[in-house]
Amino acid sequence: MKIHEYQAKQIFAKYSIPVSKGKVAFSVDEALSVAKELGKYPVVLKAQIHAGGRGKGGGVKLANSESEVKELASSLIGMTLVTHQTGPEGKIVKKILVEEGLPIESELYFGMLPDRATGTIAVMVSSAGGMDIEEVAAKEPEKIIKVNVDPLLGLQPYHARQLAFGLKLAPEFVKQFVPMALSLYKLFVENDCSLVEINPLITTFDGRLIALDAKINFDDNGLIRHKELLELRDPDEEDPLELEASKYNLNYIKMNGNIGNMVNGAGLAMATMDLIKLAGAEPANFLDVGGGASAEMVEKGFRIILSDPNVKGVFINIFGGILRCDVLAEGIVQAAKKVEVKVPVVIRMEGTNVEKGREILQQSGLNLIVASDLKDAAQKVAAIARN
Repeated sequence: MKIHEYQAKQIFAKYSIPVSKGKVAFSVDEALSVAKELGKYPVVLKAQIHAGGRGKGGGVKLANSESEVKELASSLIGMTLVTHQTGPEGKIVKKILVEEGLPIESELYFGMLPDRATGTIAVMVSSAGGMDIEEVAAKEPEKIIKVNVDPLLGLQPYHARQLAFGLKLAPEFVKQFVPMALSLYKLFVENDCSLVEINPLITTFDGRLIALDAKINFDDNGLIRHKELLELRDPDEEDPLELEASKYNLNYIKMNGNIGNMVNGAGLAMATMDLIKLAGAEPANFLDVGGGASAEMVEKGFRIILSDPNVKGVFINIFGGILRCDVLAEGIVQAAKKVEVKVPVVIRMEGTNVEKGREILQQSGLNLIVASDLKDAAQKVAAIARN
């Protein structure tokens, strides 16, 4: 789950991590009020959307007077902001963060995320703050300093000092960096985060180390332990179909293709998307109903796939283990009877009660295409793609 910058900074503050002063504003009048409360110009107006690259896209503005705050807030609130992470459709800005302007001396990068290859938590810093870390890694990898932290031991002061020395921080900033890094690690672990990032982390001419930006992503599987974090969720920033799927514990990710697919298991989902591409089509979604799906969940998943206007065909590829083939078939039939199906539906199933499942489909009276095996299914999906 992603949250906004202003929400991330509120969490940072709870962990005594220095952040720039500011408040969120949902209107021009509120922006003017926050600027007045800050009491000093310049102030920075930052569009709040769930995407990076806001500055490059025109979503971060500097205002030197009340009139500029009014003008810039009017242009930001309601605009469609397009960045390299939003895609060409962009995102509508419904709120902005109004912050104090700071005397920036240097911009650094700080990031923390699980490293699945080593089973550790990777903590990274770079002197190339303010830039996309992927770009830095590609062009100047020597500027990235990384330590891998054993989660059983946790981030230790010597780890933090190693990072600080790698950044070549002056002694007065090292003293601030070490406790900040330890607090960020504590925040990361206690809240089941999948990412914590500050870009940029700045040093100021008056000797302060401050998180000028803040990004936190939470592991959805850990949210059951953090019900208070669910209140930070912003439905406006999520795809409506993905939001609907989450209500039924379905793993759904919308994509830009034309063949919807339903599977049980993430590995099978990846293989199925590869199969769709090899057939000459593009996957419209990733939908994993999971091993323990009920007929109702299958029905909801089928409805969600068909709600996408770009879908010109559906491929259902299920291995019946915990989710029996007859349960899957009942869910498909229920959904097909309730929803007007206007596109071809190819179904390939193997496993527990497969014959009974095929019998349910064949006796449903519906126009469902049952494939005998994976090769047959691929040929039938290819035929849909050609039409």
